[in-house]
Amino acid sequence: MARYESILKISGTIDNLVFYQLNGVSVVRRKSGFNSADYKKKASYKKVRENSSEFGHCSKSGKMLRNALHNYIAENGDKYLYQKVAKLMTEIKDLDDTSERGKRSVEKGLAKSEANGLLKNFTFGNFENVKNDILRSDSLFSVTIQNIAKNAADEIELVTLKPDFVSYKTEKKSQIIPVNRSGIYEFDKHFENEAALLYFAVLRKDGNILKLGFV
Repeated sequence: MARYESILKISGTIDNLVFYQLNGVSVVRRKSGFNSADYKKKASYKKVRENSSEFGHCSKSGKMLRNALHNYIAENGDKYLYQKVAKLMTEIKDLDDTSERGKRSVEKGLAKSEANGLLKNFTFGNFENVKNDILRSDSLFSVTIQNIAKNAADEIELVTLKPDFVSYKTEKKSQIIPVNRSGIYEFDKHFENEAALLYFAVLRKDGNILKLGFV
């Protein structure tokens, strides 16, 4: 891109040069070799199309989860959190070994056991991760949380997320239980027989968040 000075205000294309105004300055650049029709059809762009499709899916999936958890992670203090969540979605998507390239999905990646570890190890900015404090176990009608660290929390909240990776919307249910001596808490199971449910735990003390994360 270069600036040019002329008594004539040129706008448009001449040969392989494009003239236009940028912030009040007359500039000129060479035409791009990119052709949208070629991008959509040519075999040489196949891998680019596949990468673009999966990137868009992971970006939308990350935004969906961030929106669903906004009330808990709003004060995370990490301006790059959206990028890190998108990267997490990409790592989970890469676990999908049944779909063809370009159509791999976060939903199918979540069905793999490795996905649970990726979720549990993810840290939301300056919030301490809850992974070393609690264990989750599921039964047909309930979800049990065991507070193995006996930390200073006075309440435990379990958020159940039912994400839809087609509409990119999330159903959400939450339940808060005060801390007791046993350290074992039985939460209601809000959705039945759903493979893609996500569980997110929050430990609080006097209304302030101590730790949080996927469990």
